[in-house]
Amino acid sequence: MLKIYNTLTREKELFVPLETGKVKMYVCGPTVYNYIHIGNARSTVAFDTVRRYLEYRGYQVNFVSNFTDVDDKIINAAKALNLTAPEVAERFIQAYYEDTIALGVEKATANPRVMDNIPAIIEFVAVLIEKEYAYESAGDVYYRTRKFKKYGQLSGISIDELEIGASNRMEANENEKKEDPLDFALWKAAKPDEISWNSPWGAGRPGWHIECSVMATKYLGDTIDIHAGGQDLSFPHHENEIAQSEAKTGHTFARYWMHNGFVTMDNEKMSKSLGNFVLVHDIIKQVDPQILRFFMATTQYRRPISYNDATIDEARNNLTKLTMAFDNVSYRLADAVAQKPADQHELEKLAEFKQRFIAEMDDDFNAANGITVVYELAKAMNVYSEQKEVSKTVLEAMLTQFQELMQIFGITFGKEELLDQKIEELLEERTAARNNKDFQRSDEIRDLLKAEGIILDDTPQGTRWRRG
Repeated sequence: MLKIYNTLTREKELFVPLETGKVKMYVCGPTVYNYIHIGNARSTVAFDTVRRYLEYRGYQVNFVSNFTDVDDKIINAAKALNLTAPEVAERFIQAYYEDTIALGVEKATANPRVMDNIPAIIEFVAVLIEKEYAYESAGDVYYRTRKFKKYGQLSGISIDELEIGASNRMEANENEKKEDPLDFALWKAAKPDEISWNSPWGAGRPGWHIECSVMATKYLGDTIDIHAGGQDLSFPHHENEIAQSEAKTGHTFARYWMHNGFVTMDNEKMSKSLGNFVLVHDIIKQVDPQILRFFMATTQYRRPISYNDATIDEARNNLTKLTMAFDNVSYRLADAVAQKPADQHELEKLAEFKQRFIAEMDDDFNAANGITVVYELAKAMNVYSEQKEVSKTVLEAMLTQFQELMQIFGITFGKEELLDQKIEELLEERTAARNNKDFQRSDEIRDLLKAEGIILDDTPQGTRWRRG
């Protein structure tokens, strides 16, 4: 039975969706003013893996992740690039899709944008004003933080302990307009030469926090099953989302809150403010995107991960071993018999691997333990593929189950590329040399093929090749 660690209660809870067999899931998306860095990608990959596992377990997942396409950072980037804010947003939304597709991320059910939801945002803010949870001040609209009695429940921070200016999205002069320094902006009055929309309070644009409240409730309903995002969003962003949403609707906003751990470099949290971030757009030019995906997807989502050459090399080596296990089984299909007397026993062992995998992943999506079971399955596949006689029934069952489990981590296996004529000729010549016991020539050809990026594996069933 699936259990999820709920940040709100600080406990693992049995997952019971609002509607049987269906999951409403909202994940905070990027502010699109630049390419995503690996910290952004970690959150995207972590919750894509969660989604994939939920789908594997039979749930229909309505997965919504927004784009913040109106923001101070976008406006500043537009000035620097001599573009409009919508042009900057569109450029980096397309870049986001390119990078995340390379990482094997499934497209969301919906990717709503702030600019497309301005009327809904204005209507939402108007309701909060009507309910006296918000007020207008010199063209801005602020939320009365102290009026929401449960404020601080998610982050565990008492409202009396809050520091002024906790949100990095606040303007320095905002406090002069507020009833209380802890109040936060729902609507910001327009500045000269900045993008804006007309509203009952004058021209302006939304505050950061209101965007997700509006888009989550608009696309998924007043109460959703899972709300997720980076650990750094717990306060103030998610805290403010709860306050806004529940004040408007009178209902629980999200039943399960999930937060992924940070990515670190040299034991420091990766962030743009520290200048120690790396862009996915750049990484995937040097590192196979599937290796990067594997690196991030196989760590339990709440744990921090350390990005460096050593951890990437480890991921590369582990993925190579898994790929070889897949190739070994695929290779033996050519000479497999239809069935063997021991088939049922082998199929029962496969079923045991599956149940062990589910047991690990049902424990708050423990990907690290889940992939350990897959390593053991790969080992069993290697042992079986080395038998003198193998069953097609078992091999196909192994491949199907192996692929199903690996797809949860976003890893797919393709067919081998056709060798070009030169390499085919070298392989044929090497086979002849080995048959003639001309091992010197055989070794020479191995080296030549290695130079072409072809790695040879001599097995009892013949020589296999793979691209290194």
